[in-house]
Amino acid sequence: SGEKVIDRSSPLRPAFRHDDPGMARRYDSRTTTFSPEGRLYQVEYAMEAINLAGSTVGILAEDGVILAGEKKTTSKLLDQAKQHEKLFQLDDAMFCAVAGITSDANILINRLRLTAQQHAYSFSEPMPVEQLVTSICDYKQGYTQFGGLRPFGVSFLVAGYDVHHGFQLYHTDPSGNFSGWKGYAIGVNNNTAMQIMRQDWKPGMKLQEALELTAKVLVKTMDTASPTAERLEFGIVYKTPEGHVKFRMLKDTEINKLMADATPKEGEEAAASAS
Repeated sequence: SGEKVIDRSSPLRPAFRHDDPGMARRYDSRTTTFSPEGRLYQVEYAMEAINLAGSTVGILAEDGVILAGEKKTTSKLLDQAKQHEKLFQLDDAMFCAVAGITSDANILINRLRLTAQQHAYSFSEPMPVEQLVTSICDYKQGYTQFGGLRPFGVSFLVAGYDVHHGFQLYHTDPSGNFSGWKGYAIGVNNNTAMQIMRQDWKPGMKLQEALELTAKVLVKTMDTASPTAERLEFGIVYKTPEGHVKFRMLKDTEINKLMADATPKEGEEAAASAS
């Protein structure tokens, strides 16, 4: 038990110090119980699960939006054509990247796809990106408020296009919060990734420049010296010359070229370490 201090507001009941190490243990068994500091420990723990996931990066360009993710499951026996680990298409002009517990993500992805199609069926137009993100975050928030439920241990980067706001990038977390970004990273080494993007992202960036920046970020954050397409997924939403908005996954050859160009050569490494 923690050190007792006198609580002037309640002479009958001694209060516990807020820096008591046992505090978290007493208030972390339920998602619906606030600690005296006003924290929901189970929701915070769910957010920690995301930091263990593979590096996941999203960058907004003037003429498109990019998401890329590091796959943790790599085996030559795995049939990659049958499944994706990081990137999932939601509709013609929207897709998302996942960090966290993939089985939790599958439930939410199905819900995102269904919501987008229900909107298209009801209103004969694609669902605005922010409206879709808001709907899934409302659902996630419910799992932090009602007893007997645990939060979804998954964060999304949602990228897409609509006629209202053009190309957009959003981040969601297990608490149900979401925010719009020009560049964002989740998963391992996300602080390093954010630092590089803060330095190198600039307004008016074209899609090719943004792809090169994404590759540079992944080279710095992944735990391998020469990352290749075997461990990565890249997706883009972009406008065709005819003005149509399309989603596509990058081919392995394109990813390998991007990563090779971004990987420092031996001479460059020596020069960088000397300076």
